[in-house]
Amino acid sequence: MSAVEERTYVEAARREKRAALEAAGVPAFAYRYDRSHSVAGARALYRDDMEDQGPVVALAGRIASLRSQGKTAFLDLEDGSAKIQLYLRRDELGEHYQILDHLDLDDHIGVTGRLFRTKRGELSVRPSEVTLLAKSLRPLPRGKTQSSEGGAVTFGGLADAEVRYRQRYADLAVHPEVREVFRQRARAVTWIRRFLDEREFLEVETPILQPLYGGAAARPFVTHHNALDMPLYLRIADELYLKRLLVGGLERVYEIGHDFRNEGMDRTHNPEFTMLELYQAYADYSDMMALTEALLAGVIEHVLGSRTLERSGLSLDFTPPFRRVSFIDGIRERCGLDLRTASEEEMRGVLIELGEPADAVRAMGGAKLQDEVFKVVLEPQLVQPTFVLDYPKPLSPLAKEHRSDPALTERFELFVGGRELANAFSELNDPDDQRRRFEDQVRQRAAGNEEAHAFDADYIRALEYGMPPAGGMGLGIDRLMMVIADQPSIRDVILYPAMRPEEG
Repeated sequence: MSAVEERTYVEAARREKRAALEAAGVPAFAYRYDRSHSVAGARALYRDDMEDQGPVVALAGRIASLRSQGKTAFLDLEDGSAKIQLYLRRDELGEHYQILDHLDLDDHIGVTGRLFRTKRGELSVRPSEVTLLAKSLRPLPRGKTQSSEGGAVTFGGLADAEVRYRQRYADLAVHPEVREVFRQRARAVTWIRRFLDEREFLEVETPILQPLYGGAAARPFVTHHNALDMPLYLRIADELYLKRLLVGGLERVYEIGHDFRNEGMDRTHNPEFTMLELYQAYADYSDMMALTEALLAGVIEHVLGSRTLERSGLSLDFTPPFRRVSFIDGIRERCGLDLRTASEEEMRGVLIELGEPADAVRAMGGAKLQDEVFKVVLEPQLVQPTFVLDYPKPLSPLAKEHRSDPALTERFELFVGGRELANAFSELNDPDDQRRRFEDQVRQRAAGNEEAHAFDADYIRALEYGMPPAGGMGLGIDRLMMVIADQPSIRDVILYPAMRPEEG
């Protein structure tokens, strides 16, 4: 019998069991169940001096294993917290013992019984009552064996990455370590909120559907509003709406929300992703560096208990202060190219020499070319937490001009393991300068740069009312979780990553 035929046979048998239960007046899907404890909570109640007279508990969860031996049966019950053995005896359950004939792996059941420790020392429950809560009509791919007097059936584990992402519900059900990744994510986000709230930042919400997208260099997703008969864009960043709030007198604001970029997918990119963006009046990018160091060191220590992480043979140290590298100097030290004076042909020559596709490189120019030099030459070398400082002005249309060098901006990006985690500016608040930067972006777009920033006249108007000097920072929550949970792909830290349509 092939694996497909075997699974079809098992699923048909489960449906027959459901029909038999319902014919006997036993519902296959209950409405609710009063449980007294989680499994972990029940385990914590038991003391060794209780022997076989532990407290009576009511538990609920999935059947993780089932071993029937005629007049006795052993089941492992697991919920989201832990697992515990159930020891069932025909002479104690009487006619209720017959429900075992209709149970399978992965069924949800409720049990009421007394805690005790077996002669082998395993903490168990001796149920006096078993209730079916939800019948599993399709076996989870646990890679385990269900055995009984009628034989054994084994299903393969869930190993294929694409199937795991597509059927995240099954992935979570059979892999407790995956559940822990998303518990860590929730703890991290909760801690970040508390960190900012304690520093008097106000959490706000800004539009996801926007009439004009901005705040980053990216292509948007476009939709159409029927009532207004106008295009709308899923936001690519929160930045411009959050900075408008500084104009309105909200001096410290942040948002943790989803952004959307219509771009390729790889290990570090998903078209829908989660960002923290925050803005603080009367601060600059030096203040943002200090804030970022404190936030990163604190959240990692909170979730993992240490600021030093062992990752794939590397030891990453998040103890402040982080290393600092100049954008210009870092590239010059790596390849001898000085972006202050280098021509576009010289930049293209370096990229081609380093193995980048010649046709793609020759199509690049301006800020796009500078950015590509950085990504190829310097970015992969930034393993330990490192701030890259003072980006060229064409790469940073929303950042304030550097106070000591007008060719640069007061901007940093934080890199860990060769990946960008955070981006921050001394925010540009001069409306006339911002207008000129937007106009330059319009010229770049006309020259073929599809990711160049659009001209946002309303944002210029807001700045003309007067925005205080400010520092801002954006942190990628998904990429942060890749570091914290030691996961190789952004898909491993997003519950439902973007996927191609399922074949068939």
